[in-house]
Amino acid sequence: KSIGSSRKARLKAVCDETSQFYHCQLMRNPGAEAGAARSYLAGRGLGGDVPKTWQLGFAPGRGQLVRHLAAKGFKPDEMMQANVALSGDGGRLRDRFFNRIMFPIYDPQGECIAFGGRVMGKGEPKYLNSQETPLFHKSQVLYGMDKAKAAMASTGVAVVVEGYTDVIALHEAGLRNAVATLGTALTMRHIRLLARHAQHRIVYLFDGDEAGQRAADRALAFIDDSMTPEAGRTKIELAAVTLPDDLDPADFVAARGADALRTLV
Repeated sequence: KSIGSSRKARLKAVCDETSQFYHCQLMRNPGAEAGAARSYLAGRGLGGDVPKTWQLGFAPGRGQLVRHLAAKGFKPDEMMQANVALSGDGGRLRDRFFNRIMFPIYDPQGECIAFGGRVMGKGEPKYLNSQETPLFHKSQVLYGMDKAKAAMASTGVAVVVEGYTDVIALHEAGLRNAVATLGTALTMRHIRLLARHAQHRIVYLFDGDEAGQRAADRALAFIDDSMTPEAGRTKIELAAVTLPDDLDPADFVAARGADALRTLV
């Protein structure tokens, strides 16, 4: 176990240093690509203090992260195990994320354990998450949980959305009990984690477009009384809301305000 815990501490240190590097790139890199990342965030209402609050970043790629981490004393196998680097041709290390806006993913205690990256422009996939690592199991992790757990405890309600930017937009609008799943549907593990903090209700918030409707239908099949876990003595209520007019949560809050969303929830 001691080997495991010291190893995990090393991998967390890799993730922490990586998130600081990406953040510095977003804030200070004078290049056109980093500039485009700043413009994109500002255009989505995620400028001002938001990048600092959420430690948003920019991944320049081209081996810049690998060189930075090596200079800080991290070993290739540590970078690969933390999934911030990959072994390329001839075993040469390369950065896993290239020309993406970076969203660090934290555990509930606020330690960085993984990353999500959003492509700039046309590339595929639009969102790329860290793969499973010794630190990161996406069926058990929710984006924003470290920041949302206090509001979940005080309101008794958790709001689950689908995207990083939706979580940030809701928190910035004062709905601080919002989290997102990381490219997976809600699992029983997620629900148990949420039920620890939100004692009364979990509200799954879906986009108003067709994909959102389909996801809501799938969720409703999952939200069956038999699936609802006993959280202590009381059952926790699971509910789904589909937003109107093709809106996603960020757009809805921008267009109609936080109070309108609170009413829906």
